[in-house]
Amino acid sequence: MAEAQAQAQSQSQDPEAELPEDNDGARDFIRAVGKLFKRARERAGLSQPEAAERLNYGVDMVSSVESGRRVASPEMLVAADKLFRAGGMLTAVIDDLEKARSKARTRHPAWFRVFARLEGTAVEIHEYSTMVIPGLLQTEEYARALYGVRQPPFSKETIDTHVADRVERQKILHSWPPPKTSFVIEEVVLRRWIGSREVHRGQLLNLLRAAELPGTELQIMPTAQPEHPGLTGPFILLTPKGKSQLAHIESHGQNRLITDAEQVRLMAARYGSIRAQALNFRESTELIEKLLGEL
Repeated sequence: MAEAQAQAQSQSQDPEAELPEDNDGARDFIRAVGKLFKRARERAGLSQPEAAERLNYGVDMVSSVESGRRVASPEMLVAADKLFRAGGMLTAVIDDLEKARSKARTRHPAWFRVFARLEGTAVEIHEYSTMVIPGLLQTEEYARALYGVRQPPFSKETIDTHVADRVERQKILHSWPPPKTSFVIEEVVLRRWIGSREVHRGQLLNLLRAAELPGTELQIMPTAQPEHPGLTGPFILLTPKGKSQLAHIESHGQNRLITDAEQVRLMAARYGSIRAQALNFRESTELIEKLLGEL
C-alpha cells in the first residue's frame, strides 16, 4: 500500500496526464456499437424519443448510447433488438461489449487510476463534499456541465470520455450487495447551479433517488450550522474489500491518497462529527424537496 501511495503522490504532479490509449480499441468498439444501434433504430423507422418511450429508457440514454458516451446494458440491447427487429444483430455484441466496458474503465487520468481501482472494490465509501455534488451521485448532464466550465477547457472528446468514465463508476452503487455509502453535502452545493435550470433540477431529483438506494445515506450540512469539523475541506474515506480504510483528498487538481493508520483514524473521527452536526435523513430530503419547489 505504501507503494500505491507513492505512485499516487508522484502522479498528482501531472493531474492531466492520461493513460495510454487501450490497445484493444475498447472506446472505438463502444462507439461502433452505438452506430449500429442508431442504424437499427433508423431502419425500424423510429425517432429517438419514440424508441426511448417504447424501450422505457430516457431519450438522453438512447442518445448517449448512440454517440458512444454510454454503454447499453445487456437488457437494453435485448429489448432494442426485438423492437427494431434487428435479427440478433444487437444481442450478438453483448459479450464483447461487456469486455469493452471493463477495459474502457481503465482510461481514467493516471493520477486517478489507483483511487478508481480501490473504489471499485470498496465495501464502504463515505464522502464529505463542499464544492460540487459527489461524482458517484452526479447526473450525466451535471457532470458534462461541470467539465464544460473547466479552465483551461477540455476538448469535446475529452469531456465525452470523462463523463462516460464518471457514469461508469456509479455502477458500484447499484451492485449487489451494495457497498455501505454515506454522503454529507454542504447546502451551498445544492443552491449552486451547474448548467441550466433543467440540469440543476434533474440533479436535485437524482439526489432524492440516490437517497433511496440500499446502503446509501445522504445528509446535508446546513449553511446555518456555525462551526463544524469539515471547514478544513472535502475528503473521501474508502474501505476496499479485505483492506484497511484509507482516505483521499483533492484540491485544485492535486490529489493525495492517505494510508497512514493514525491519519485515517483522525479523518474518520472528523467525519463522524460532521455527520452528527448535519441534518438527518428526513431533514435533508425535505430541504432538497424545498429547493425543488423553489425552481
